[in-house]
Order: sequence, then structure tokens, then C-alpha cells
Amino acid sequence: MNLSTLSLSLLCAAALVLCACSKEHSATDGHDHGAHAQPGATPGSYDDWCAEHEVPESKCTRCDSSLVAAFKATGDWCAEHGVPESQCVQCDPKHKMTRPPKPAGK
Repeated sequence: MNLSTLSLSLLCAAALVLCACSKEHSATDGHDHGAHAQPGATPGSYDDWCAEHEVPESKCTRCDSSLVAAFKATGDWCAEHGVPESQCVQCDPKHKMTRPPKPAGK
């Protein structure tokens, strides 16, 4: 491989890295890696959903670590996987949650 081919390859690789998706997006740019609930969403509603972790946002310990203590205090904690036992699909696939239905007219 000659020097110009190597230089061109490195330039292309650098361009790809610089143009790659960064996961930092605004809510309006149309490109989202996992939407989170807007502040003030009613717990248990369609809007209360963490798409990244597929649980209600109001119960997402991976997004809000302050919730962990409450789950641990009630004995609802999977230490092996670091999530509430009631949400641990690795221990029991039946714990997979589904998002509540979208209300009509939304």
C-alpha cells in the first residue's frame, strides 16, 4: 500500500468517525435512540415510557438511580443484573413490559 492510498484511507476513516451518529439529539431533530418521558408525564400512562429500557420512565432505575433504594427496600432487586427483579427479563422473560396504549386523538 503506497502513502497516498494510506492517506486517503485514513482520511475516509476520519470522515466516517466525525459524521457518525453521536446519540446526542434534540427532541425535534427526528433522530432518537430511545425517547424518554417528558417531565410531568402521568405515571403509568402512554407518555410515561422509557423507550431505551422498555419500562415506565417513572420506574426506570437505569435512568434515575434515585429509584434504586426504594426497589431494594421492598426486596424487589436483582443484584445479578442491576435492575428491579420485577423488570428483570434476563431472569424471567415474562417480566417484559409493554407500553400502555396511546390514547385516542394523540
